[in-house]
Amino acid sequence: MARHQKAIIHYTAVATLAAATCLSAAAFAETKKELHFTVGPNANISVDTQDGAISVKPGSSDQLVVWATLKSDDVEVDQQQNGNRVEIASHLLRGADQQAGRVDYELLVPPDATLNLHSSTGPLSVERLHGDLTLEGADAVVNVRNVANGHVHVRTMRGPITLTDVRNGHVEVASISGDIHLKSVTGPLVQADSTSGKISYDGDFGSGGEYRFTTHKGDIEAWVPAEVSADFRAHSVLGRVQHDFPLQPKHSRFSEEVGRSFVGTTGKAASEVVLRSFSGKIRLKQR
Repeated sequence: MARHQKAIIHYTAVATLAAATCLSAAAFAETKKELHFTVGPNANISVDTQDGAISVKPGSSDQLVVWATLKSDDVEVDQQQNGNRVEIASHLLRGADQQAGRVDYELLVPPDATLNLHSSTGPLSVERLHGDLTLEGADAVVNVRNVANGHVHVRTMRGPITLTDVRNGHVEVASISGDIHLKSVTGPLVQADSTSGKISYDGDFGSGGEYRFTTHKGDIEAWVPAEVSADFRAHSVLGRVQHDFPLQPKHSRFSEEVGRSFVGTTGKAASEVVLRSFSGKIRLKQR
């Protein structure tokens, strides 16, 4: 009799565990949705997800296509279109945890669309567009490449930011502790700010632009070609400042302190470059 009761108890435990496993698998089963919107020129598109990746590439001029991958049934995707404005957002259902609430998005958008993307964890990726871009996330890894003629605004807390082949852009990027990498980025204004992250620039500083890189305790490094044309001004209050690039002396109202600052010009001084750090190192190098 005791053996029979033990067998029943064992069977019940196994059945309960199997049922719980099935319920757990169902709760985390992926669901994919495909959404289509007809839009006009310069459409305004917004995507907001608490946890998940957002990837955007160019599509047709009048269609927005969205693929949403929901990691469980504990999250919903809301969609709303008002004229030329489309808003897409995901939210957790009551009682769900963050892991179950992940939603990944892939978008094909008109190349001239204005984008507003937000994800706490990311990553966020945009390429080959020429509209205005705003990307935000706490820990999101941000990559923007091959875009032109638009405003590019990026802000993170800890996530690194990489911009590659951005032409004629009004660029403003900021991170508290994430590193900022700019490669072949030019425009009338290119501004990068980080509290403790590193700022690196690899390019020619364009022609006629204003470039301002500022950190509190992060380092700043810039690699430039021999034919660069710019005015340079660099200063670090406590960190070291150096350059292995031949600069012509320039009269300036700013005093130059060896090892802490330098002022100089190359070529026709088409662009203005200002590098500032409180305690980080600043280096200007010839590529």
